Amino acid sequence: MELKKLREDIDKIDNQILNLLNRRVNKVLKVSKLKQKKSISSYAPEREAKILRRLRALNKGPLSKKDLENIFREILSSCRSQRSLLKIAYLGPQGTFTHLAALKKFGRKSDYIVAESIEDVFDKVERDESDYGVVPIENSTEGAINYTLDMFLVSSLNICAEVVIDVSHSLLGSRGRKIKRIYSNPEVFAQCRKWISGSLKEAELISTASTAVAARKTKSDKQGACIGNKILADIYGLKVLASPVEDSTSNFTRFLIISKNDSPPSGKDKTSILFSVKDRVGVLYETLSAFRKNNVNLTKIESRPSKIKPWEYYFFLDLEGHRVSPSIQRSLKSLEKICVFLKILGSYPRES
Repeated sequence: MELKKLREDIDKIDNQILNLLNRRVNKVLKVSKLKQKKSISSYAPEREAKILRRLRALNKGPLSKKDLENIFREILSSCRSQRSLLKIAYLGPQGTFTHLAALKKFGRKSDYIVAESIEDVFDKVERDESDYGVVPIENSTEGAINYTLDMFLVSSLNICAEVVIDVSHSLLGSRGRKIKRIYSNPEVFAQCRKWISGSLKEAELISTASTAVAARKTKSDKQGACIGNKILADIYGLKVLASPVEDSTSNFTRFLIISKNDSPPSGKDKTSILFSVKDRVGVLYETLSAFRKNNVNLTKIESRPSKIKPWEYYFFLDLEGHRVSPSIQRSLKSLEKICVFLKILGSYPRES
């Protein structure tokens, strides 16, 4: 009788949730009509960031913050899709970490388009074949994804959002014995060096364009295995032979959402810029001083060769705050006087 009563209570709560969800959808449809009149995108990164931030602060449990985000991202995705499905380009094939990052940011109610390379993701957005693109930018243990940094030098696209995912790797295969070959991409091999040398040091490491391609090759190789996310086992019919196999238990990868526009202020934002300076004594100190004088915190700095002249470099910089804030505007104005090239890549909500 106690179980029956509890189930009846749950049914009543479910009815309330259903009614509230439909009320929310009706409100969203009204918002969509207003956005259509003004040709505004149905996806508002700053608005969704504020919603999730507010709900995390209100949540008293026992529902975890991660579960809360997962539930509400799907609610946001379903509500957003009432107007139209967003087209999202990502570095494929299906099952890559970029695919997982895209799902985390946009939910399942989107039209996902597989791109063959990072350049192809940029190209699809620039040609309006996709509304947004998802590209990897850095890993917490292996550092920056240089090809993505280089693309921002030649592309006119902006950064409008970011997403961080917890990366966990598994050894996948059809069998667990006599593994002679391991397939994966170079970044994943780098993140699993110690485990590979300790458990499968005799195996040949074969680099692939992605972990999904590695899974495909493993499927047809009786003495092969691959390293990637567990989701690949379900997609490609493989078994999880060992997990986890990454060397660091704190392994995160950050992805950027690219589009033709950046985002309005959300209250907790980040700005990314690209610049180059003439090589002279103390010039890098001067550029960083422009931010220190205005109390702007820098969260990332990367240098890349210009590929135009030997020993010339450009710098990729992340800083806390939105580009419209007075302190950042003053910093950029000072920086512009020193630089030979300065490009604001976008301001966007900062991922917690």
